[in-house]
Amino acid sequence: MKVPFLDLKKINARFENELNDSFREVMDSGYYILGNQLTQFENRFAEYCGTKYCIGVGNGLDALRLILEGYKLLGKLKEGNQVLVASNTFIATILAIKQAGLTPVLVEAEEKTYNFDLDDLQDKISEETKAIMPVHLYGRLSPMKEIMSIASEHNLLVIEDAAQAHGAVDVSGNKAGNLGHAAAFSFYPTKNLGALGDGGAVTTNDLELSAVIKKLRNYGNSSKYVNDIIGFNSRLDELQAAFLRLKLRSLDADNQSRRAVAAQYILGIENDKIKLPHFDGSENHVFHLFVVQVEDREAFVEYLNRNGVGHLIHYPIAPHQQQALNEYRDQSFPMAEKIHQQVISLPMSPVMTDEEVDTVISILNRY
Repeated sequence: MKVPFLDLKKINARFENELNDSFREVMDSGYYILGNQLTQFENRFAEYCGTKYCIGVGNGLDALRLILEGYKLLGKLKEGNQVLVASNTFIATILAIKQAGLTPVLVEAEEKTYNFDLDDLQDKISEETKAIMPVHLYGRLSPMKEIMSIASEHNLLVIEDAAQAHGAVDVSGNKAGNLGHAAAFSFYPTKNLGALGDGGAVTTNDLELSAVIKKLRNYGNSSKYVNDIIGFNSRLDELQAAFLRLKLRSLDADNQSRRAVAAQYILGIENDKIKLPHFDGSENHVFHLFVVQVEDREAFVEYLNRNGVGHLIHYPIAPHQQQALNEYRDQSFPMAEKIHQQVISLPMSPVMTDEEVDTVISILNRY
C-alpha cells in the first residue's frame, strides 16, 4: 500500500459538516474582516495558550515581524540590533528579523534535539544583542528554562517562533506561546492547528505590545481611518478564524494521536542506518513532523519512492547557504549543515491508521 506524507483532505473531512456550518455563519453575517469570529478565536486561543492576549494576523512570518516592529515602536528594539536565531530554522524566521531592520545572528544547532547549542548561544551574545528568537523546531519545545535564564542575565527579549508547536507543554504545564515575552504562530494548512488558507497569530502577556500590534496589523489604525503609526495589512480573516476556533477543540487529541504514531515508529523502527528523533514521552513534543536522519539521503529517498512511502525534506538547504542570505555564506555551522544534508520527514498525522504506520515501519526496517 502507498502511505501519503500528509492527507489534508482526510484530516479536514472529520470537520466537514461543522466547517460548512461555520462558512454559512460567516457568509450570512456579512462581516468578513475584524469581526466577532476573530475576537472569539483570539480569546479562545489566548485562553488555550495561557496568555492574556492573542492577536490574529495574516500568517506566521507577519506574526514574527509584527512582534519585532512592535518592540521597535515601544523603544525596546532599534534598527540594527542583533537577534539570536537558529541556523537550522525555516528561512521565514530569519526573514522576519531582516524585514524588521534588525540583524540576525545565527546560532549553531545541537545534535540531539536540533534546538539551540546553548554554549554557542552564550558565545554569540554581544552589546548589540537585544533579543533571542528560539524555534520550537518540528514541534519540540526549545530549552526555554535555560534560554529565559540567559535572557534574564543579559536583559534580552525572548520571542518564540512557535509556528510548529501548537499545544506543546513544558514540565511546568505551560504551553508554547506562553514561555517567552511574545510568540508567533502560523496556521498554514499543514500545521497541527491548520486553517484552510493562510493565517497566523501573536500571543503575549504584554498589554502595550498587544495594543501596538493590533494597530500595526491594520494600517496603523487606532480607529477607522485614524492612523497613529505606519502599519501593515495583515489580518486573520473571519472565515479562517471561525475554522480555527472549530478545529482548536480537537488540537490536544490530535497532538496525542501524533505522539502515539511517533511512539509506534520509535518502538518499531530498528535500523542502524536510520537515526530516530529523541522523544522522552512527554508533552513537550507535538510532532508537527517526524524527522529522521540518514547519511545517504538520496539513496533513502529513492528507496521510499520505490516503496510508496511519502516524505518531504525539512529543509534541504541551510539558511546561510541560501542565495537570499548570501551575506552569511562564508559562515560555518557544521552541525546545522549536517542536519540539512541528512534529515527527512516521514508520514505523520493524527489520522494515520495502524496499518499505514506498520507499513512504514516494515519498509524502513528493510532498508
